Amino acid sequence: MTYVEPGKEFNRDTNYIDTRITADGRDGYPVEPGRYRLIAARACPWAHRSIIVRRLLGLEDAISLGIPGPTHDPRSWNFDEAPGGVDSVLQIPRLQDAYFARFPDYPRGITVPAIVEISTGQVVTNNYPQITLDFSTEWTQYHREGAPDLYPEALRGEIDEVAHRVFTEVNNGVYRCGFAGSQEAYGKAYDRLFDALDWLAGRLSNQRYLVGDTITEADVRLFTTLVRFDAVYHGHFKCNRSKLSEIPTLWNYARDLFQTPGFGDTVDFDHIKRHYYVVHTDINPTSIVPKGPELHGWLEPHGRESLGGRPFGDGSAPHPPSRDEQVPADHWVPA
Repeated sequence: MTYVEPGKEFNRDTNYIDTRITADGRDGYPVEPGRYRLIAARACPWAHRSIIVRRLLGLEDAISLGIPGPTHDPRSWNFDEAPGGVDSVLQIPRLQDAYFARFPDYPRGITVPAIVEISTGQVVTNNYPQITLDFSTEWTQYHREGAPDLYPEALRGEIDEVAHRVFTEVNNGVYRCGFAGSQEAYGKAYDRLFDALDWLAGRLSNQRYLVGDTITEADVRLFTTLVRFDAVYHGHFKCNRSKLSEIPTLWNYARDLFQTPGFGDTVDFDHIKRHYYVVHTDINPTSIVPKGPELHGWLEPHGRESLGGRPFGDGSAPHPPSRDEQVPADHWVPA
């Protein structure tokens, strides 16, 4: 598979299936527990957002979760590590089967996260920024007791503004570094990325979370990039001005979230490393997966409590993940 276009900068295709699952069902897909299955690879930062938000809001009983393996070929994410090589509910070996069931000539990449209607086996949406917002605003009837408000109405303008910069400069910025097709494109991407990380470090030096005094959608979106930074982006994508662990404010902030229920316990470092180092063969042609970095630091004290803040606002922490959704112990950080 080729991800780098020689001589050019990386431009992400942001055209997604814009069908939405809403409380009023205006697109033909009403909110209904048990009707849909979220397919979200733990390896993928865009999909990881949906896993975290689903867990924080307590939507596990309303929306089931299917987890593809960490690697894929040019055709699709697949379930090659699942029993029988198929998703246990959809009974398909590849996610592309759900896309083609609705769009036989689907012309774009088969991406995660994707929500699939179980009865028809058809993909409903893969619009990852909207999926998590809809979890917060359209599925409220099925939120757990004590679910946090991750997208409070009074702060939505600021959350959207911060999240936009996080997306363009950080979430996508690491990819613009890693998939740059020229030295010039890489240099520009590198400078933009670290300018944004410096801005974030400044913003977070006197406040515990990105917007307001509780965890919001903006924190979820930043976390999934930060947690992958030292494991893959620093080396594999050449984002090497400094490691996350060498930026004290961001390192403490990321560890604060990591140690918050719903964040660190959804991280699968094994899947993360195998995905990037095995799939991106034009960047890493040997597909050798590095043994490092050392991960115990994620569990060390972060000291962010001194800034105040209430992680879940007036709500409470989610329950531990169910047995079938636990990240294997040897894929995580050993206690």
